[in-house]
Amino acid sequence: MILVDTSVLIDFLQGARSRGAESFERILEMGIPFGINEFIYLETLQGCRSEKDYKKLKDYLDTQVFYGFKGGRESYAAAAKIYLGLRQKGVTIGGSIDCLIALTAMENDLYLLHGDSDFDRIGEYYPLKIWKTG
Repeated sequence: MILVDTSVLIDFLQGARSRGAESFERILEMGIPFGINEFIYLETLQGCRSEKDYKKLKDYLDTQVFYGFKGGRESYAAAAKIYLGLRQKGVTIGGSIDCLIALTAMENDLYLLHGDSDFDRIGEYYPLKIWKTG
């Protein structure tokens, strides 16, 4: 099963020919189970430019499988610990949302399909399974 990151969803929905979008197309064709989480939902909806686009995208996203945290509030603490651990190693990532998305994948034993190098950096130090594109 695969967690599809915002970076891939946006490219796919905009018809971009990125490696992530092409991998997602193959996942859809092969019927491989996938889903998103609340953070990906938020980030994807934030990209809408009109009320009409927002409604259409929300209707689509609402039909997807959603993966959540297994540990409730402690999962948020674990995501903060990932951010802290990376910073202590001298690794900078874009923000805490990426840690929350990565932790969702790890807690649910999912592969993460992404187009964001922050996840590759997280995967160097934590057991994040990355879906290989290409």
